[in-house]
Amino acid sequence: MSDERTGSRLFFDVAAYVVARLVLVAVVAAVILGVGHLIGLREFPIAVALLFAIVIAFPLGIWVFAPLRRRATESIALFDERRRAERAHLQARLRGDSTPDTTAGPGRDRDDA
Repeated sequence: MSDERTGSRLFFDVAAYVVARLVLVAVVAAVILGVGHLIGLREFPIAVALLFAIVIAFPLGIWVFAPLRRRATESIALFDERRRAERAHLQARLRGDSTPDTTAGPGRDRDDA
């Protein structure tokens, strides 16, 4: 998978998850305002409804949007792994190696091992 495609997939997956969570907050806030209106609270503050919606939507969103969250997490992990491999390759080239040394830990040279 190319860098551009990995980056766009990461952006799409994370954006989809964020938008889904925001829509859930809006829906829960609308439900709270609707229920308040039904029980006779005509002047129910929107800020209070939003705060309650955020508190309710946090755990609900984790459960409801688990597939979206897993896909976003996988995209982030893939992007991070690709970045880590590119960094190792660059460090190997800077040391003069043709391939990156995977046995040396971070901050250690091959001669220290």
